[in-house]
Amino acid sequence: MTSLDKAPATTGGPAPEGLDARLVVDRGAFRLDVTLSAAPGEVLALLGPNGAGKTTALRALAGLTPLTAGHLRLDGAALDGTPPETRPVGVVFQDYLLFPHLSALDNIAFGPRCHGVPKARARAEAAAWLERMGLAEHAAARPRRLSGGQAQRVALARALAIRPRLLLLDEPLAALDARTRLEVRSRLRRHLADFEAVAVLVTHDPLDAMVLADRLVVIEHGGSAQEGTPAEIARRPRTDYIAHLVGLNLYRGRAEGHTVRIDGGPAITTTEELSGPVFVAFPPGAVTLHRDRPTGSSARNLWQGRVAGLESHGDQIRVDVTGELPLAADLTTAATAELGLHPGAGVWATVKAAQTHAYPA
Repeated sequence: MTSLDKAPATTGGPAPEGLDARLVVDRGAFRLDVTLSAAPGEVLALLGPNGAGKTTALRALAGLTPLTAGHLRLDGAALDGTPPETRPVGVVFQDYLLFPHLSALDNIAFGPRCHGVPKARARAEAAAWLERMGLAEHAAARPRRLSGGQAQRVALARALAIRPRLLLLDEPLAALDARTRLEVRSRLRRHLADFEAVAVLVTHDPLDAMVLADRLVVIEHGGSAQEGTPAEIARRPRTDYIAHLVGLNLYRGRAEGHTVRIDGGPAITTTEELSGPVFVAFPPGAVTLHRDRPTGSSARNLWQGRVAGLESHGDQIRVDVTGELPLAADLTTAATAELGLHPGAGVWATVKAAQTHAYPA
């Protein structure tokens, strides 16, 4: 058995069915309509920009926001209209919302106590959770004495202590600084890997989603824009938002053999041979920039443009180019200086066909 087992073993009967939901919520002019499913042991991430509907979906799963239509079933049981406090759901809020007047131990024991567990047993179970989280020495500490990473682990333990069949995490790493975030993300991944029920993670950070989740649902404008594994999403983005998240130049057009005519733009030569509506993507690192039209280049794709802006992007410079084909290029600082790039500078961009990726739209 793992360190995060939630329920005693059962014999006979159907296996747990996990999450099956269609969440429809009308809030004024905004409408959320997404379908979610996840098997026990699966981590599902809801990824999307601010205002897309991610938090509304999480609140609907928790029972804090009522459904306008649709359904919500967990392990085959309907939860529609069920009061939040009676649902087998644990929540880790963005700001953790630990009780400031209670110790770490009593914060964790609070849930079991609310479910009728005697005080001594609830505190013993809480102590065991602190041990699992590596926080045994902080049992008596109140939240203000805990670091951000420690508070996050206490909040996670408090959610798990009620043995939920659905664990909801609302931007669980957003309150952490960059250095702490790296460590806590790694710890959280290990804890989620041991969780045997369904976990749903809400985030706008693609790295959190890619590292923590088994499957992603990208929500835009209240609906599902794309769904798949992190690898599938990263390799075949279907919207500009997703392409930007995973760091790709993305275009839509019509393919005829190895040539794709971009909607309202030039043609791109690809290695794939396709026909009909397609997407074409390539990373900024695949783009080579020249100040003069290159001669003798083996690249099949060549477009003229002008530098629209430059900004630091990790250890490289991200160059935004407008023109025949608007695109982003990643160059080293040395290459940027050598080319003398600046906003307004004329450039030629080349991309080898082998570095493009075309797929059906």
